[in-house]
Amino acid sequence: MPTSIFSTSEEYLPAARRELTDIWGKRASVERLGPDVGALTVPDASLRDVSELCRTRPVTFVKHLTAEIDRVPFDEARDLDAVTRRALAALPRDLPPGPLAVQAWVSGQNPADYGSAQLFRGLADALEKQGFEAVRSGAPAVLSACITRAGVLLGIGNPTDSLSDWPGGRVRLSRSPDTISRAEFKLEEAIKVFGLDLPRAGVAADLGASPGGWTRILRTHGLKVWAVDPGDIDPRLLADPGVHHARTTAGNFFASNRTRFDVVVNDMKMDPRLTCDTMLTAAQRLRPGGTVVVTLKLAHGNVVEVVHKCLARLRKKYEILHARQLHHNRHEVTVVARLR
Repeated sequence: MPTSIFSTSEEYLPAARRELTDIWGKRASVERLGPDVGALTVPDASLRDVSELCRTRPVTFVKHLTAEIDRVPFDEARDLDAVTRRALAALPRDLPPGPLAVQAWVSGQNPADYGSAQLFRGLADALEKQGFEAVRSGAPAVLSACITRAGVLLGIGNPTDSLSDWPGGRVRLSRSPDTISRAEFKLEEAIKVFGLDLPRAGVAADLGASPGGWTRILRTHGLKVWAVDPGDIDPRLLADPGVHHARTTAGNFFASNRTRFDVVVNDMKMDPRLTCDTMLTAAQRLRPGGTVVVTLKLAHGNVVEVVHKCLARLRKKYEILHARQLHHNRHEVTVVARLR
């Protein structure tokens, strides 16, 4: 019976379980394998079937998927060579030699004497002896290896069905000298993971812009930006003729500004229902087919119901393209939508 290993955030694994069982009901078996890793078993549901529903339903709390090919129990997984032998034996027979991505990570506290870097190297060396070119990403097939307290989980997939071409969906971004705030990573990750193609000659509104991290990212993609926030904007952005600082609230801005926007982004800290109301107002100023990127801030309670109600509200004006909790969204869900 096909089993898909899924990664999520530790705090939101129950939410991921709820979303998955809402789809398949009693046909689905969901097993927790680590603090932020689980296994979904559904009769006749391949990794592609699960991935398609995660993207289109959408399932917002699953970050990464792989099709399970083996579980190496911990007593055996103490020996790294034993893990590599099991991985080679479990690879699909029809997998052609060539580039193969190897992605290794740890779920929770590492019980092994080796870490993810050593696991990657051991698997890569073994694969290269078999004629594969072991890489970290960008290959048509991905071998996943996750260390848990119970042993090592092995899976196979491809970047599309995996939802993310990063180990366990953990996108690693680093600060640069130009970085204004760590909030930039959230928009950068959304662009990378969802493959967003922003219009390079367009005009964007960044709602709740202060201190300007998302504005900076939009400028690197060639967009002219209205940075909307009563607070201060980084002086480097104020010196940029492609940035206009509107020192006001989003509501007042849309009431007085008649600019037509290609993109509107919103990372404001507010109740998600109010965020949706703001984005419905923003729809009036978007060009046809315009794109929005918005984060829904989560609180305690039934987060699945809150998110799904927000998506239903946004669908009044938008087509939902993506909705997922990303690695840099600790208590948020990122939504990408297009004006209908």
